[in-house]
Amino acid sequence: MPPTEPPPEWVLAHRRALGARIRATRTAQQMSQELLGERSATDRQTINRIELGHVSTRIDTLFRIARALNTPLSRLVEEP
Repeated sequence: MPPTEPPPEWVLAHRRALGARIRATRTAQQMSQELLGERSATDRQTINRIELGHVSTRIDTLFRIARALNTPLSRLVEEP
Protein backbone atom coordinates (compact mmCIF):
# COMPACT_ATOMS: atom_id res chain seq x y z
CA MET A 1 0.00 0.00 0.00
CA PRO A 2 1.50 3.38 -0.98
CA PRO A 3 2.06 5.98 1.74
CA THR A 4 -0.71 8.52 2.04
CA GLU A 5 -0.13 12.24 2.01
CA PRO A 6 -1.04 14.19 5.13
CA PRO A 7 -4.37 16.01 4.93
CA PRO A 8 -4.38 19.65 3.85
CA GLU A 9 -4.18 22.33 6.55
CA TRP A 10 -7.85 23.27 6.20
CA VAL A 11 -8.84 19.69 7.09
CA LEU A 12 -6.59 19.78 10.14
CA ALA A 13 -8.13 23.12 11.15
CA HIS A 14 -11.60 21.55 10.99
CA ARG A 15 -10.42 18.61 13.11
CA ARG A 16 -9.00 20.98 15.73
CA ALA A 17 -12.19 23.08 15.75
CA LEU A 18 -14.34 19.96 16.15
CA GLY A 19 -12.15 18.77 19.01
CA ALA A 20 -12.30 22.16 20.70
CA ARG A 21 -16.11 22.18 20.53
CA ILE A 22 -16.27 18.66 21.98
CA ARG A 23 -13.88 19.64 24.78
CA ALA A 24 -15.78 22.88 25.53
CA THR A 25 -19.11 21.06 25.65
CA ARG A 26 -17.68 18.29 27.82
CA THR A 27 -16.01 20.66 30.29
CA ALA A 28 -19.13 22.88 30.49
CA GLN A 29 -20.92 19.77 31.72
CA GLN A 30 -18.07 19.04 34.15
CA MET A 31 -17.55 15.69 32.45
CA SER A 32 -14.18 13.95 32.33
CA GLN A 33 -12.76 12.39 29.18
CA GLU A 34 -13.10 9.05 30.89
CA LEU A 35 -16.81 9.54 31.58
CA LEU A 36 -17.44 10.76 28.03
CA GLY A 37 -15.61 7.68 26.80
CA GLU A 38 -17.78 5.41 28.91
CA ARG A 39 -21.00 7.10 27.79
CA SER A 40 -19.99 7.01 24.12
CA ALA A 41 -18.40 3.53 24.13
CA THR A 42 -15.05 5.09 23.19
CA ASP A 43 -11.79 4.79 25.09
CA ARG A 44 -10.38 7.86 26.87
CA GLN A 45 -7.28 8.01 24.67
CA THR A 46 -9.44 8.24 21.56
CA ILE A 47 -11.49 11.04 23.13
CA ASN A 48 -8.22 12.85 23.88
CA ARG A 49 -6.93 12.40 20.32
CA ILE A 50 -10.23 13.64 18.88
CA GLU A 51 -10.23 16.70 21.14
CA LEU A 52 -6.66 17.51 20.09
CA GLY A 53 -7.53 17.06 16.41
CA HIS A 54 -4.92 14.32 15.98
CA VAL A 55 -7.23 11.75 14.38
CA SER A 56 -9.90 11.53 11.77
CA THR A 57 -12.85 9.91 13.47
CA ARG A 58 -15.73 7.87 12.14
CA ILE A 59 -19.16 9.46 11.92
CA ASP A 60 -20.53 6.68 14.14
CA THR A 61 -18.19 7.78 16.92
CA LEU A 62 -19.28 11.39 16.50
CA PHE A 63 -22.94 10.33 16.75
CA ARG A 64 -22.19 8.54 20.03
CA ILE A 65 -20.19 11.48 21.41
CA ALA A 66 -22.96 13.95 20.51
CA ARG A 67 -25.56 11.76 22.18
CA ALA A 68 -23.38 11.31 25.29
CA LEU A 69 -23.02 15.11 25.47
CA ASN A 70 -26.74 15.58 24.83
CA THR A 71 -25.97 18.05 22.05
CA PRO A 72 -26.84 18.07 18.35
CA LEU A 73 -24.11 16.68 16.12
CA SER A 74 -24.56 19.73 13.88
CA ARG A 75 -23.37 21.97 16.73
CA LEU A 76 -20.16 19.98 17.03
CA VAL A 77 -19.32 19.88 13.32
CA GLU A 78 -20.24 23.40 12.23
CA GLU A 79 -17.69 25.33 10.20
CA PRO A 80 -14.85 26.91 12.22
